[in-house]
Amino acid sequence: MSEQRFGGVHWIEHHAQRLAVMPEAGGGVVAWQWVRDGEPLDLWRAWDGRTARMQALASYPLLPWSNRISGGGFEHAGRFHALAPNTPDDPYPIHGDGWLQPWQLTRSSDDGVQMRLRSAGFGGSPYHYEATQSFTLVDGGMVQALSVVNRGEHALPFGLAQHPWFTRTPACRLSARVGGVWLARPDKIPTGYTADFPEGWNLGQGALVDRLVIDNGFGGWDGEALIEWPERDLALRMHSTLTLPDGSRTRPDCLLYAPAEPPVFCFEPISHPIDAAHLPGRPGWTEVAPGQSMVLSVVWRFSTSPEDRSAATA
Repeated sequence: MSEQRFGGVHWIEHHAQRLAVMPEAGGGVVAWQWVRDGEPLDLWRAWDGRTARMQALASYPLLPWSNRISGGGFEHAGRFHALAPNTPDDPYPIHGDGWLQPWQLTRSSDDGVQMRLRSAGFGGSPYHYEATQSFTLVDGGMVQALSVVNRGEHALPFGLAQHPWFTRTPACRLSARVGGVWLARPDKIPTGYTADFPEGWNLGQGALVDRLVIDNGFGGWDGEALIEWPERDLALRMHSTLTLPDGSRTRPDCLLYAPAEPPVFCFEPISHPIDAAHLPGRPGWTEVAPGQSMVLSVVWRFSTSPEDRSAATA
């Protein structure tokens, strides 16, 4: 991605928070900060202002599907849809194409922003869609929503996810009720689902993120999570909901990515597991007819002291 795409940072400030978005850079977020005692405190890992890679931003949207798809594409309704790799360092197409296109800032006010993307077969993709993402600063947190409408002529399976980055500290703990984990090959493609967690991976018991090297999806999540940084006297809670094309609401899955280096991690709400198109039953791989939509909503709340983890681990 070129340096030119990394321009046009737009800031808003409200409720003792600062939010910066960069619509042209894949609708990405540059920073989300809490102004505590007069000083900005990063709630998401902030962009360094130099590195022209989407993965260096604080967060970015994943659509019209998330994570990796193997096999050169997927089959739906008797037709194979080819998908080519879209990054230089991964053999599989990853994270859809919304993060690779410039968005438009369509609304800005004291307390929120909205961005929109109209995508039509980007890079040979079979997807034609309209997407909207909004961020609203509220007292003590933020409400975030990502929606997609199928603007194509045929029904296709869609997926949504968010990709926020966090700073990893030695005592950082992630707590989330999950039912199991997708084990995977070295290339990250799942090999099977199990409730027998590898050591340290049971998020329901609270995971010390700094001790993990992981890039795996989890199922059976109830949509609630708590991240604590005792060294920073900071706790961040999230509540995530997925609205399906028929209007019903459910809970998404989640994914934890913690590399060996640098000291960062991602905890992502995802509507479907990695490579859902090729898993038995295609879990979460949701058909969206022309004109129908899906919405992924996340409510974030921050506090100065660690909260009662029982809400996320009971």
